[in-house]
Amino acid sequence: MSTGTLHRTAHDAWPAGPGTGARRPGFLRAPFSAATYREIGYVLTGLPLGIAGFCLAVTGVVLGAGLVVTAVGLPVLALLLTAARGFGALERHRARTLLGAEVAAPAPVRPARRGVWGAVTARLADGAGWRAVLYQVLMFPWAVLGFAVTLTFLITGWVLALYPLYHWVFARYTDWPGYRVYDFTTDAGRHYAYYITSPAQIAGVSAVGLLLVLVTPWLVRGLTGVSRVAVRGLLGAR
Repeated sequence: MSTGTLHRTAHDAWPAGPGTGARRPGFLRAPFSAATYREIGYVLTGLPLGIAGFCLAVTGVVLGAGLVVTAVGLPVLALLLTAARGFGALERHRARTLLGAEVAAPAPVRPARRGVWGAVTARLADGAGWRAVLYQVLMFPWAVLGFAVTLTFLITGWVLALYPLYHWVFARYTDWPGYRVYDFTTDAGRHYAYYITSPAQIAGVSAVGLLLVLVTPWLVRGLTGVSRVAVRGLLGAR
């Protein structure tokens, strides 16, 4: 009984990493797989976290560098590196729970000297902290791109695929015979309009939507593949 449970779980999940033996959901099953929506959740939640991390990194570096000629600049940079490590831990947790990617945490910072300046200098020499700052800067544009592409494909695909179910709304509640693709009049007075009305047109719209629905999980898989590499390369143990 437990063997069957494990067998089904392996088929329902994306691979957690090299050597796990787990299979990807099939092409037709992927749009309805829980693993797909975990990856979508990773991409969509990555944007607000990416904004916060990017603002922290840029503000901390600029402020710390600007004050480095004083005694205040170094503690500011040390605080930045500490906060960046915290963001890195959060990213590793998200990668583990939503992408199935196990990434070992870097070793903790161990000051060689006691006191405040010992802690500050240890933080400034922390390579993992600087890599975490670099991660926040480099991955911010990718978070924006991933959010925009994923949301666009996800919504557009399902809206078009389900069009036959709500096609009747336009004729009943508007003066359109169907969904209006365009409607305009040229300077010469010629009027052009195109509506989705015939069964063939409705079926074609739905078919395009179904194609987008089927493609979206693999597009998201590619986007999160880059994130997996970045998390392992910049936020993992060395």
